[in-house]
Amino acid sequence: QVQLVESGGGLVQAGGSLRLSCAASGLTFSTYAMGWFRQAPGKEREFVAAIRSIGATYYKDSVKGRFAISRDSAKNTVHLQMNSLKPEDTAVYYCGAARIPSYRVVSNADLYDYWGQGTQVTVSS
Repeated sequence: QVQLVESGGGLVQAGGSLRLSCAASGLTFSTYAMGWFRQAPGKEREFVAAIRSIGATYYKDSVKGRFAISRDSAKNTVHLQMNSLKPEDTAVYYCGAARIPSYRVVSNADLYDYWGQGTQVTVSS
């Protein structure tokens, strides 16, 4: 049984930092691309960042230079370091796992096979 468990969310002031983690089990972690998506109230789920099994990283334009995604294959964990947080970053953040061929984009949520339960990130102004 595949499980993705997110942690690290919380309440932070604008300009602050948070580090999200997603622990994966029940899958061959090294063969999956891992992604972070977020969903704000009344909005659709949107892509934030992803990392392929080979280590290539991708980011939503508005988080480039502020967020960094990484993976720890020894611990089957993916992290999202979020710096210089803004109120518009407030959302529930979801971790996803996908086996995506190199010719497909990692930002398409429909391609993800598994999802975590989400963790709330709230940035106050």
